[in-house]
Amino acid sequence: MTAPFRSSIMTVRPEWIDYNGHLNMAYYNVLFDKCADEVYERIGFGPDYHRITGNTTYVAEFHLAYVRELHVNDPVTVTFQLIDFDAKRFHSYQEIWHQDGWLAATGEALTLHVDQSGPRVAPMPDDVLNKVRTLADEHASLPRPSRVGASIGIRRK
Repeated sequence: MTAPFRSSIMTVRPEWIDYNGHLNMAYYNVLFDKCADEVYERIGFGPDYHRITGNTTYVAEFHLAYVRELHVNDPVTVTFQLIDFDAKRFHSYQEIWHQDGWLAATGEALTLHVDQSGPRVAPMPDDVLNKVRTLADEHASLPRPSRVGASIGIRRK
């Protein structure tokens, strides 16, 4: 694979626009999440996963960086790159791309696999873990994005 997973085309909805005339900060997360849903379907965390297994995923941490404003009706796609994983968690990186070819935002997540009976962090079933491993193998040759692991703070001299 020469590129990360790319979502279907999504459109910025009018009800997502804030009083400044651009996409409200919360809806960048919606776009990232919709892409993750498409990836999840591929790796076994589809809509029936919780009902069948009693397991789900929780995002433990998410870092979002706004690069360029999005506006109503902008068409976008979102990428998803698996950075790392183990039996109980995975680290991913995403980018929102305008159809005109410019980067709008980046997101980075640490996601936990959770047994809802606890709830507690628990290993993924073997079939799902194998699909995650396959995705990791597909993404292994991709360069590590420069924004992965970025910290936040006021830099002082």
